[in-house]
Amino acid sequence: MNWHGATCIDRVCAIAVAMLLSGCAAPGLRHEELRAAGFIALAADPRIWHEAGAEAAAARVQPLLQGAIARVEAVHGLPFRSPPRIYVCATDACFTRLVKTPGVTAAVVADNRLILSPRLFGPEATRLPGILVHELSHVHLGQWLGHYTPWVPVWFHEGLATLAAEGGGADTVSDGATCAAWRKGLRVDFSRRDVPGRRHRAEAYGLSLPLFYRQSWRAVALLRAHDPDAFRRWLLALQAGEDFHIAFADAYNADLATLARALLEGALMTADGDCHE
Repeated sequence: MNWHGATCIDRVCAIAVAMLLSGCAAPGLRHEELRAAGFIALAADPRIWHEAGAEAAAARVQPLLQGAIARVEAVHGLPFRSPPRIYVCATDACFTRLVKTPGVTAAVVADNRLILSPRLFGPEATRLPGILVHELSHVHLGQWLGHYTPWVPVWFHEGLATLAAEGGGADTVSDGATCAAWRKGLRVDFSRRDVPGRRHRAEAYGLSLPLFYRQSWRAVALLRAHDPDAFRRWLLALQAGEDFHIAFADAYNADLATLARALLEGALMTADGDCHE
């Protein structure tokens, strides 16, 4: 289917582990605490910080950063409110202390700080550009609405980020696998409301993180393709602080859950009920 998409100081890291929650974005250390944990600014770009030993990795982020920022701003329709700040871990031990969620290579923590795993500069180096854009989308929305705003559904956070990244974050699973999961009833429920303390993440639907991201991405992409002007109005209203569901109804004159489900169902399945490959 073709759709248009040096180790941390122990005391500080213990605080991080105690605070972190599952998901792409999570509470965690603020800039001052990260600096105390041994991160220093890259000489060529003060927006990028790294642990000792990760200078070369941080230098690989620098030529990607401005293009990634431009991509996010183009999709979101607004500039970043302040320069984003990226932190590059030198070791897996540092990353797992700062980011509790298993199986991820990057996360946004409190104060909208983006943490990158050393895996993105080794075995998963080809994923770095997409993951950088994906996570910067979270940073951008966090700057406008607050860190991982709880009344905006998790599926939209992840779908928008993956849309901005043109699939980054959902690139380890295929559309065929996504369709197969859908046919088994493993589906994002777009009617569920997220509120503080009640967040519907991948496990709420029996989905792996990549499948959750891919279904979410496809739904957001289809909503944009269905009515680009309505999508732009919806996203701008949302970033201005309007209610997620009310802003959608105003922009599309339709029910979000019904439209998103119908669009995704139609795109995932052929007329004879077979999955697209």
